Amino acid sequence: QVQLVESGGGLVQAGGSLRLSCAASGRTFGTYAWFRQAPGKEREFVAAIDRVGGGTYYADSVKGRFTISNDNAKSTVYLQMSSLKPEDTAGYYCAASAIGSSLLPRHQRARYGYWGQGTQVTVSS
Repeated sequence: QVQLVESGGGLVQAGGSLRLSCAASGRTFGTYAWFRQAPGKEREFVAAIDRVGGGTYYADSVKGRFTISNDNAKSTVYLQMSSLKPEDTAGYYCAASAIGSSLLPRHQRARYGYWGQGTQVTVSS
């Protein structure tokens, strides 16, 4: 059974930091990603990382503030978030794609066939 389980969300003041984790199980994935969704808005791409090679990709809105990484031995992907802003408030979702399953760009939701349940991040001003 494939599972992606996020953790690490919470309430933080503006300028603070949080680290999200996503534990993956059930199969080997090719690319991991984080998306977020604020109330009344569409789910948007945050960052992605290739399991092999470690290439990383970021949305412009988080470049320089967020860092995605993964630990293949633990099958866990992380999102280190720093200099948080109130506009970063959202539900954060881990996503993964099977190896070779899609040629869609990494920022597109349709690339990812597996999703976690999400973890809430709230940044107070």
